[in-house]
Amino acid sequence: MARTRIVPETKKPTNVVERNIALLDSLMRYLLAEPRLLDSLPDQFELVILPDDDPEMRLYNLQLLDSYDRAGKPVVFARIKSSGKANLRKTQPSLYVPLAA
Repeated sequence: MARTRIVPETKKPTNVVERNIALLDSLMRYLLAEPRLLDSLPDQFELVILPDDDPEMRLYNLQLLDSYDRAGKPVVFARIKSSGKANLRKTQPSLYVPLAA
C-alpha cells in the first residue's frame, strides 16, 4: 500500500511577489543568453521556480502549483539559486520537464 505524505500548507512568505519576480528575472536573463535551452522547452508551459537556497519559497511555489488548474499544460521546474549575487554563467539553473505518464 502506497503512503501519501500530507504536507501542511505554509503561510505566505514575506515579499513573495517581489522574490518570485527576482527569481524569474534571473532565469529569463539566463534563458535569453542561452536561446537553445529556451527553444527546447515545450510550448505554453507552466513554470515553477524552485530556489535551491530558499526552502520557504520553494515549498510555497510547489503549493501554488497544486492550487492552480494547469489545463493540460506541461510543467517546467527550474531550480535556481535565489541569491542576487549568483553568477548564472557559473551556477546555471537546472530545468526539468517531467515526462507525461
